Amino acid sequence: MTQVAPPRDSPVVAAARSMRDLVAGHACESERMRTLTPAIVDEMWASGLMSSMNPAAAGGVEPTFAEMIETWLEMAWQDGSFGWIGIANLPSSFAAAAYLPDEGFAEVFTANDNRVTMGGQFFPNGQGAVVDGGYRLTGAWSFGSGTGHAQYVAAGFMPTDDGQPRWVSDGIPEMHVAIIPREEITFKDNWHVQGLKGTGSYDYAVEDVFVPVSRTFPLFAREPRRGSSPATRMGMMPVTAAGHAAWALGVAKSMLDEVAELAETKYRMSDMASLASRPTFQKGLARHVAAWRAARLLVLDAFSTAEAAVAAGEDLTPTLRADMRVAAVYATDVARECAEWSHLVAGTSAIREGTRLERAFRDVYTGTQHAFISEKVAIDAAQVWLGLVDDQFGL
Repeated sequence: MTQVAPPRDSPVVAAARSMRDLVAGHACESERMRTLTPAIVDEMWASGLMSSMNPAAAGGVEPTFAEMIETWLEMAWQDGSFGWIGIANLPSSFAAAAYLPDEGFAEVFTANDNRVTMGGQFFPNGQGAVVDGGYRLTGAWSFGSGTGHAQYVAAGFMPTDDGQPRWVSDGIPEMHVAIIPREEITFKDNWHVQGLKGTGSYDYAVEDVFVPVSRTFPLFAREPRRGSSPATRMGMMPVTAAGHAAWALGVAKSMLDEVAELAETKYRMSDMASLASRPTFQKGLARHVAAWRAARLLVLDAFSTAEAAVAAGEDLTPTLRADMRVAAVYATDVARECAEWSHLVAGTSAIREGTRLERAFRDVYTGTQHAFISEKVAIDAAQVWLGLVDDQFGL
């Protein structure tokens, strides 16, 4: 096991923490707008947060996994939508900056002085007909997180020849990601949802749009063209998994903290004792805070262990990948349980529209529906642990 000290002095974590007052003051307005307010987006750039996870060549600082996890946790603790943008925009630009060919990197990043906000959906819902110099891309994607303020949109696709996908092995098609300028995308104004309202996660589509090869890269790329951190040699799956785990833990922590503060002054009708003085509450708080801390340490250990192995020149084995994905699923499950308990013990204080508890509860039950941290992921990982399969390519 790799022991990880929380990176409290990390400039990336500090940049996120510096936004607390702004995010708190704009959380309700972001929900009303259905995307982050311009003031929040501007400050993400001013603080260096927006480009922080990029390779150095794209203006980033190449943080460790522990730093990334603590940054996302902090952002989600402030507000669920703000945290979700952190695990949408930041990994999207990280991947594009690390894996795009030189010509595409120059077009997207260098030509824009590295001030590039990117969102979208990496799942290969599109088909790219192979043509001279690139692809004619057609497809439709749901839940394009962070696209409300993104200049470029990521879109996963499968290359096709005469309508037939290319195959890399038995049952596994070739999968790529296209980076497309915003003006070539057709958006649906359909982000009317229960939670994560401020994330601008619109559905979008393209129809027969030409994308040059230089603005594409393999979905499971692990050979970076830029960047020297182990994360660039681990690919998008671990970075995405770390983001989902940290996000869920951050939102749950906000609810646990809010309930602990509320307990000092919270009295139930016909009950003369404060919530904080009730043994049942004390026991519940101890149990859920302990579970939260354990889940956080598991996440830090799983991702830092894999990171250390890659840094030492070892392979990112199927077992290491399974360990990271299971840690993310487990952390999400624990976070959901903490949120449910917090909401229940807060009573009517948790149902007031626009309050932090009410918003966080809606957010956590929306974000934890994501397929990336579903039951199937745990099953796929267990099959690797049991030796029933040699690998699960999607982990």
